[in-house]
Amino acid sequence: MGEKVVSLREAERGLKPHFVLVHGIGGGGWCWYKIRCLMENSGYRVSCVDLRSAGIDQTHADSLLSFDDYNKPLMDFMSALPDNEQIILVGHSAGGLSVTEATHKFAKKIRLVVYVAATMLKLGYMTDEDVKDGVPDLSEYGDVYELGFGLGPDQPPTSALVKKEYQRKIIYHLSPPEDSTLAAMLLRPGPIKAIKNARFVAVADEDHNVDKVPRIYIKTMYDRVVKPEQQAAMIKRWPPSDVYVLDSDHSPFFSTPFLLFGLLVKAVASLGFGLNHL
Repeated sequence: MGEKVVSLREAERGLKPHFVLVHGIGGGGWCWYKIRCLMENSGYRVSCVDLRSAGIDQTHADSLLSFDDYNKPLMDFMSALPDNEQIILVGHSAGGLSVTEATHKFAKKIRLVVYVAATMLKLGYMTDEDVKDGVPDLSEYGDVYELGFGLGPDQPPTSALVKKEYQRKIIYHLSPPEDSTLAAMLLRPGPIKAIKNARFVAVADEDHNVDKVPRIYIKTMYDRVVKPEQQAAMIKRWPPSDVYVLDSDHSPFFSTPFLLFGLLVKAVASLGFGLNHL
């Protein structure tokens, strides 16, 4: 055990932190292209994960019925990390559920979790309150979803995608038009049935204690998807180590990339990495 701690500290002295960025429903690793560029140009290590049915993963969203199936690429990534490496795990939107599951299962490999306009529920969707706080309610905008019914037309929908004519208004209203255009070309249906089945079991042992991992929440104050009051409710129920605020829409990696990058660097600095690593 002592040898692993020493090797981790030596790694910290010699290497900049490794950020692992996790997208929300319907997105992909491509969402982070501005943040990845800023990070890599500053010498950070960056990995952008495509969850199943997202990005370049060829799985059809309507075939995914369990959260474990949807989140498998992140679980595989975490499992493959060396035991003495600790990452900075960042989740956006529904990606918050993905990083929470990773924290439950791989707490020892995670130095910090950052939730960006994200669903932050310790045990996932266990209660009606979890659903109220963590599921976007876009009903005020009308009939905004294209739905998929992989289990048949008489069953609940298995996938959803915000219709193109609503995407900019709801998800990207403060973002550059080039980015909302790119997103309209790349967004894919998200497996809503699988995501709504996200439920986690808390384990008390040292290797899996989710509360041992520091968390930071980045609030997006003009968010029309995960609304500020929902973010505030989740923060109140499961308080993180710190809360940062961005005057952005739901997609700060597009609308305020330099500010978001700055807050992620600030989050790492809060862990005590030396200035020579920042």
